[in-house]
Amino acid sequence: MAFALAAGLAASAFAQPVGIRSPSWAELPAAEKQVLAPLATDWDLLDAQRKQKWRGIAQRYPKMTPDEQQRMQQQMRTWAQLSPEQRAAAREQYKTMKTLPPEKKQEVRQKWEQYQTLPPETKRELAAKPAPAPGTKAPAPKVQPPPGPSAPAPAASPPPPPQTAPGGTPPPTGLPAPR
Repeated sequence: MAFALAAGLAASAFAQPVGIRSPSWAELPAAEKQVLAPLATDWDLLDAQRKQKWRGIAQRYPKMTPDEQQRMQQQMRTWAQLSPEQRAAAREQYKTMKTLPPEKKQEVRQKWEQYQTLPPETKRELAAKPAPAPGTKAPAPKVQPPPGPSAPAPAASPPPPPQTAPGGTPPPTGLPAPR
């Protein structure tokens, strides 16, 4: 019995603390600072769990290919530029993507690849448009067939003025405007 108690005490002396160690930026090794440089300004604001994840990436960094390293650095720079609200939204979107069935994931990948091929000015136009409300689909672009030899071309009419919901925001796509 005394042996078991002594072994338990000895084991507890070598056990890791319950919480995750959270080093400040100044305490990081130089190699990790070099890899994690895009996060330097926000490092001391990160929680311990996020610091550990980034440190794990920094430790795997030397084993990455040059292309992977370049991609990782770009992703860190992009992440560092996001506001806390944008980061939270990105995390939620990631969680949602992980739960999608494989065919939906493939559909999203295809749409992303299509988006990547768009010219920069089209991307800016799309970014300026408000996103459709969750659970609604973006309206499909209206494409009219070219007028045939017997059909006259339709007269162009101006689009109706946008209606706004209380608070000045347009109603979600696919829903009638409030009266």
